[in-house]
Amino acid sequence: MSETAVQQDAQEADVLGEFELPESWRRVLEAETEEPYFHRLAEYVAAERAAHQVFPPAGEVFAALAATPYEKVRVVVLGQDPYHDDGQAHGMCFSVRPGTRIPPSLRNIYKELNTDLGLPVPATGYLMPWAERGVLLLNTVLTVRAHEAASHKGQGWERFTDAVIRAVSARETPAVFVLWGNHAKKKLPLIDTDRHAVVQGAHPSPLSAKKFLGSRPFSQIDEALERLGQPPMDWTL
Repeated sequence: MSETAVQQDAQEADVLGEFELPESWRRVLEAETEEPYFHRLAEYVAAERAAHQVFPPAGEVFAALAATPYEKVRVVVLGQDPYHDDGQAHGMCFSVRPGTRIPPSLRNIYKELNTDLGLPVPATGYLMPWAERGVLLLNTVLTVRAHEAASHKGQGWERFTDAVIRAVSARETPAVFVLWGNHAKKKLPLIDTDRHAVVQGAHPSPLSAKKFLGSRPFSQIDEALERLGQPPMDWTL
């Protein structure tokens, strides 16, 4: 192999480094990661990181997949775009790290958690306990340029996260898909509704909070799990 070819391979390995999937997901998405678009996406994100601040940090792009292994997924919650302000995004939709101010959409989710199930409103916006219990907190776009909402839209992430949704849908063990808002509802055709349950509703953002609040999504999810022969979720935080 020529020196130039070796250098090219090394550069590609560097670019793809942060795009290394957790083992359980690598097994079911390996073919997807070998597609040309995935390599172009990796190059795009690397170029963006070189020129701009990008969220979440490089090591947290696939945090949702790392926290919720493929075989352990019980509920899929679909978000849209990572938080784009400083210190918020860490790779899971709606979640922020402890000590970070709770964003408006998550505050509404917590209000509904309290109204629906009577659970206390959490003091932190960190949803890792949900993820570890089987709630896949998946944004449909996994990176964003700082302070520029939807800036990485249309670069390939949507195709990849569609593949994640299809992979869960293809699984023998059923799950509950939670589609909040019109963006998430567009993913319904990717889901085998004969085997999986779907809970749809308004998005929890302040713009649609009047429709979201009072919709009792957590009860709906638990009831769907029970219909699928599974125990309800532990929603405490």
